Amino acid sequence: MTFRTLDDAAKPDGGLAGKTALVRVDFNVPMEDGKVTEDTRLRVALPTINTLRDAGARVALLAHFDRPKGKVVPSMSLQPVVDDLEHLLGAPVRFATDCVGDEAKAVIADLPLGGVVLLENVRFHAGEEANDPAFAAQLAELGDVYVNDAFSAAHRAHASTEGLARLLPAYAGESMRRELDALDAALGRPQKPVIGIVGGAKVSTKLDLLKNLVGKLDRLAIGGGMANTFLFAQGIDIGGSLAERDMADTALEILAEAKARGCEILLPVDFVVATEVKPGAAARAVAAGQPLSAEDKILDAGPATVARLTAAIDASKTLIWNGPLGVFEVPPFDAATVAVAHHVAARARSGHLVAVGGGGDTVAALHHAGVADDMTFVSTAGGAFLEWMEGKPLPGVEALRA
Repeated sequence: MTFRTLDDAAKPDGGLAGKTALVRVDFNVPMEDGKVTEDTRLRVALPTINTLRDAGARVALLAHFDRPKGKVVPSMSLQPVVDDLEHLLGAPVRFATDCVGDEAKAVIADLPLGGVVLLENVRFHAGEEANDPAFAAQLAELGDVYVNDAFSAAHRAHASTEGLARLLPAYAGESMRRELDALDAALGRPQKPVIGIVGGAKVSTKLDLLKNLVGKLDRLAIGGGMANTFLFAQGIDIGGSLAERDMADTALEILAEAKARGCEILLPVDFVVATEVKPGAAARAVAAGQPLSAEDKILDAGPATVARLTAAIDASKTLIWNGPLGVFEVPPFDAATVAVAHHVAARARSGHLVAVGGGGDTVAALHHAGVADDMTFVSTAGGAFLEWMEGKPLPGVEALRA
């Protein structure tokens, strides 16, 4: 994938000094009582902001918060973010009470070179989510160049993610560049063999993902509740486990497609069962094919499955991971996810594996295992990461192609 970056913007014929950069960031941060409770998304934006400041540009930040649905909702203002951003940046951050119009123009005009302003929630305007050309044009009036540093919003064709990129010279920010490089290394131009781990509760929510991956991977391990549906489809007793029994035919079709495309599917060969989902519940490992009672629930992959999966990882050079192998939030049903995560982290640290993970539950599971920092890359982009894995074009990324 070739896309325009800040390196292109800084070239002599298109330098950034004295220009105003409109930067789309993701500041949809967790808040409680008007205070930011987790600032990762603010920290992620710092390299782009500092690169632009160092280049002598004025920086106007565009972001959304929550879902005001085109109305001004005071509780969804971005103003509470300013203090935290100032602290992290070590420099003043102005705030404009609108993201378009005279006040936004005046605040930007008053910025010194290298100055930063956070504009109010773009979703206070209905034109944002509608990708209204008139609203995009109002945004474009505020700056000279556009920088998208919000991969997590790139799957939305909104005015501040796609429309604006068509009106100004458009570039990927440093966080966007890092994300795209990592994803390209995982599925675009990976070192082979490539293995994927896909978990989660339902096959129905990841149909597009599974169908895309079986055409790109050498091996695909399926875990979580999804695996139960595949096991059931093959006539294996799953007791009273969570499964989409009406998706059995679809599961068989996916298995057939994988075989035709040369992708080996790894399903659990044993699993951990219990009659209740609670911390410390009595549990036992059962080989696939053994009879289960109606009260037995499959809640994690078993030790033989973990050994088989880690051996497959050892034979791979690239791994992409989306979804845990069991109910990792409730010990002891986190054992398989934690064991595999530690193995993946060790391979990545030693340079033997490019390991990319993403999706909300995956990020939480990797943090739970204490290995998030050891992965090659962990995407916090959620929906955008999933749509990228499904092979869908992301409007905010497509607009940055060189």
